Amino acid sequence: MAKKNNIVPSDKESGTSEIIRKFKASPGLYIGSVIILVLVVVTFVGGDLLSGGGFRRGASSEMTFGYYDKVPIAWVPGNYFAQYYEQILRYYRGSIDVNDYQYGISIWRQAYEGAAVHTAILQEMKRSNYFVPEKTVDRNVAQLSQFQENGRFSSALYRSMSESERLILWRQVQDEIIKNQYYSDLFSLQISGSEAEFFGKMSASMRSFDLVSFSVDDFPDSEYAAYARQNSDHFRNIHLSRISVSSSEREARRILDSIKNGVTTFEDAARSQSVDGFNDRSGDMGIRYTYELDSEITNASDREAIFKLRKGELSDVFNVGGLWVFFRVEDEIKYPDFDDATVLSRVRSYVWSYEKGRMEDWAIAQAREFIGEAELLGFDEAALQSGMEKYSIGPLPVNFGNEDLFTSLSYFSIPSLSSSEFSDMASNQNFWRVAFSTRLNTPSEPLVQGSKVLVLLPTEQIQAEADSIENIVSMYSSYWVHYKTEQTLNTFFMSNAKMEDNFWDTYFNLFMSGN
Repeated sequence: MAKKNNIVPSDKESGTSEIIRKFKASPGLYIGSVIILVLVVVTFVGGDLLSGGGFRRGASSEMTFGYYDKVPIAWVPGNYFAQYYEQILRYYRGSIDVNDYQYGISIWRQAYEGAAVHTAILQEMKRSNYFVPEKTVDRNVAQLSQFQENGRFSSALYRSMSESERLILWRQVQDEIIKNQYYSDLFSLQISGSEAEFFGKMSASMRSFDLVSFSVDDFPDSEYAAYARQNSDHFRNIHLSRISVSSSEREARRILDSIKNGVTTFEDAARSQSVDGFNDRSGDMGIRYTYELDSEITNASDREAIFKLRKGELSDVFNVGGLWVFFRVEDEIKYPDFDDATVLSRVRSYVWSYEKGRMEDWAIAQAREFIGEAELLGFDEAALQSGMEKYSIGPLPVNFGNEDLFTSLSYFSIPSLSSSEFSDMASNQNFWRVAFSTRLNTPSEPLVQGSKVLVLLPTEQIQAEADSIENIVSMYSSYWVHYKTEQTLNTFFMSNAKMEDNFWDTYFNLFMSGN
């Protein structure tokens, strides 16, 4: 077998939802999967892997997307990055459009993260002074299927490969052995029996619930109008122009004086000497609501001084966001007409952006009113009389984070909640506290979840069967911990301080810059 260089250790992470779904459906395809490592090595000399096929668009033969511990994570024809990219590409080809922009980015990112984890594991093993004897690598290479004839190693098949191909293959088999040793050590860690038993007990007590939801989006026009009348100053509007100077207050005052003295016009000065984004419009800022100016002209007395000016008048010079600025009033300040649909639409937008707590308070009040009715009439009758849709979920245990070890919220659906609101509910500690501390057949306190306010009614509490708990304990010890560990390796290495992630800059420069 050809001689190899002995490698001695030295010191030296929408359109994407289908991809995510397939990854969850096929855990063997997750980053770092030993099965994938074996498949990659076994198929290395066959097909198009050595050709470095893929989406390159004229890029150079080596593309570095990042570094782990100063070791480059580069796409090179035939290397692990290139092979893993091709592996993912083949997996999805036929089920998705791999040339689609969003899918393309996702596939490249997955391949990059796989290569990054690959590099990180090898580097960490080198730092631990682990190396593989040459004879061990030779033995594993000899067992590869492409060198087998009649069930035995064929030296003729082996010699049919070029020396460079044999060397690359030998080193990749060596890397595979190192990574398998890493995973073997990782997964051989002992799992505490008490820990597994604790997880089993988490599923022992399960509850079922009825619920109704109130949406902050139902905040009525009458409430918007009431808020607008109480805060009418926010919705005054004024038409202004401005000139901004970055050099000094003195220069701004010189320009202001030249306009007042008729040496130049405001419009000419704005076009030639102003440095803000309104200079190409002769300084015209358009009509602004006063609340829009609050964050721009932060000094309240400066704002009021401007609002008192008459049409055509010029303001004093103010410091606005580090610039020296003066204004001209194009149209005097006006109070809003709340019968105007445009103005009321602006009020809605303002309340949603800055006063959403008021909307939540209104929805909570509606929920409290419902709770009072439910305590008198019963939950079902109160929902019926209120025109509320009642939903039912459960039975389920306390399962914070929707872990798939036992029944989770993801098994159910609540049509009134958006998918993100429903999925986020599983990570809402207050939801679980309310759900499992409220007495049975008693309406819960209002629970804010995204843009909804929920009222829960625990209807039943049961104990899981002993066999079910034992199955969870067994699954936790034999599979689940290892599965979760493998899943989190990606996050661990990608967020490691040793990782320098330049993926997005490199991807943009190579494929999106038009070069």
